Parts: sequence; structure tokens; C-alpha cells
Amino acid sequence: MGASVGKTARVLVVDDSAFYRQSLSLMLNEIPGVEVIGTAADGLEAIQAITKCQPSVITLDLEMPRMDGFGFLRWLMRTMPTPVLVVSAASDAANVFRALELGAADFLAKPTHRASWEILQVRRELEAKLQAILAASPAKLRERAAKSAALPVSAPIVKKVERPSVDRITMIAVGASTGGPAAIQTLISTLPYDSTCAVSVAQHMPPGFTASFAERLNRLSEWRVVEADSGHWCRGGEVLICPGGRHLSFERQGDRVRTVLEDAQATDRYTPSVDRLMASSAEVYGSDLIGIILTGMGHDGRQGMALIKKRGGFTIAESEETAVVFGMPNEAIQEGAVAVVAPLHGIVDQVVRHLTAGARKVG
Repeated sequence: MGASVGKTARVLVVDDSAFYRQSLSLMLNEIPGVEVIGTAADGLEAIQAITKCQPSVITLDLEMPRMDGFGFLRWLMRTMPTPVLVVSAASDAANVFRALELGAADFLAKPTHRASWEILQVRRELEAKLQAILAASPAKLRERAAKSAALPVSAPIVKKVERPSVDRITMIAVGASTGGPAAIQTLISTLPYDSTCAVSVAQHMPPGFTASFAERLNRLSEWRVVEADSGHWCRGGEVLICPGGRHLSFERQGDRVRTVLEDAQATDRYTPSVDRLMASSAEVYGSDLIGIILTGMGHDGRQGMALIKKRGGFTIAESEETAVVFGMPNEAIQEGAVAVVAPLHGIVDQVVRHLTAGARKVG
């Protein structure tokens, strides 16, 4: 039995599969501090249930008859904003990110698309997700979702044609967890393209989802955004997203740097690991490194940010003003590992200011 979620959570389970309604309810009711107060087979039933039982958290399937998860989310965020955990298969990855843009707080990956008792294997992750969601601010989730949804998904941004730098570059290492996909999307879509910089991202995410995440970011940015693979030579003008279920690090060979991917182990608490990405980046890039820690629960990134600062890099933490969950940024701040604390919309300004000051020193 894991640790309690820390407060009473009244959960509504919404799924068109009777099997998944039953199995999710079983797992949830076994978690201390959690009570399943109702179930619904589609969005219309969920609306009726919410008005009666007023849940504190909702687990939500997306593909349902009559009213699907998207229609329900639109109604929910306009009418009775409530934290939502999407429960979906990896094959629905694109739909998951659409749901996050509509205001869902986080998602849980089903082990398989078909009804299977394998779903019981995710109980520990389900409890961790509930902990994070209960620590999140519904108001900040709604605000961030509204900004993400306003970005022009249907009009891909034309990529810069200049040749990306392959020599000395500044690496920007970014880490996030709960609330992170929308925060990273805002950051990457507003960060000015710079062929002398590269970006690497560790967002806590299971296998099967990061490729869709990278594709979406690539459509919204002047940067070339890809899911990282092992042995890739780092180039300026690129954003590397660590694949779900793996860890990303770097190794230097002469004047060039390439990526190294390792499979996560069952004992790893955080995957992909922000600490591992940042520690490796600090070893390889030294003072040519900017570390950014965004919203998330837990302490992943605390040690990595400290090492970046120790090696002469520049460190930024998202402020409580905009962080959906202030856990990870606050841990780094309390460690004394952060040079600047800024709201999400001010982080890009801090990056540009630092790069400009560095260019003046070099000149």
C-alpha cells in the first residue's frame, strides 16, 4: 500500500467501458484518502453526476458515445472547473495533448487499448498522479490551457533556412512534470530561433506519447523539434525531446556532442529524469548551459540545477505565480540552485537577456 494522497479526494470515473469503470474504481478505492463517489459511461452521464456529487477529481476516457471527452472538457472548464486525469492508450497520444489543451491536468497511460487486467499494474502511478493533481491549481490549469489552445495549430510555422550551428552552442536544458506539456509548448513556441543554441527537454511522460508531443511542438515553432534518438550529433536550432520511458544524457567527442539514451529501470522514481539530463548537460556544456525548471511535483531537477550552477551555467525556475504545481521549482529554489525566478511568460526574456549579455562578453 502506497502513501496517502494527503487529503480526501472524491473521484468520478468516466469511461464507456464497464470493465475500466470497475477496475479504475477498484484501484482508486484502495488508495488511502480516496473515495469513488460515482461513475459515468459518457460525457452526458458525467454532467448529470457532477451536478449531484461535486467530485474533486475526475478520471476521463476520451473516446465515448453521445458526448466524448472533448465535448465534456469544454463544458466542464466553462461551467464547473474541476481537475481532470485523462486515462488513455498510447495510440491516442494526439488526442491526449488536445485534452491537455482543453484543461485536463495530466494523463495516465493504459497498458493496452483493449480491456485487460493489466490496467491494475498502473496503480502506483495512478496514486502519484492524484497526488500531483490535488496539489495543482485549477485556475492556473485553466489559464494555461486557454493560452495553449489559442496557438495556431492549423498553420505550421515556416522553419528557418539558415544552417544550424554544429560547433560551439549553448544548450538550454528544460525539466517539467505535472502541467509541463502546456508550459513547454508556451516556452518553445515563443523562444526566438537561434542557430547557436539547442534545447533539450525531459518531461515526465510514459512511452508512446513523446513522439506526438514533439510533432506538435514542431508545428508551432521555428525550431526543429524532434524526439531524441541515441547517437544524434547535437546541432544549434534543434529541440530534443527525451522519449518517454527513457533517460537522455550527452557525451562529448572532440569538439562535438552527441546524445545517449538509456532505458528507464523499474526502480527509477522519475522518468525521463530531469536530474540526469541536467547533470549530464552540466558536465558536457559547463558555462554554455541554461537550466530551466518548470511546473511539477517532487524534487526531480533539484540536484541537476545545483550542478548546472556549480559548473557556471545559468539557472531559471518558474515562479509560483504561474506554476501549476510549484513543487519542482520550489525544491530547486530552496536548494539555492536558482539564479532567477520568473513567471512562465518572463522566462524567455531571461534567456534572451542572458544570451545577449554572453554575446557582448565574447565580442
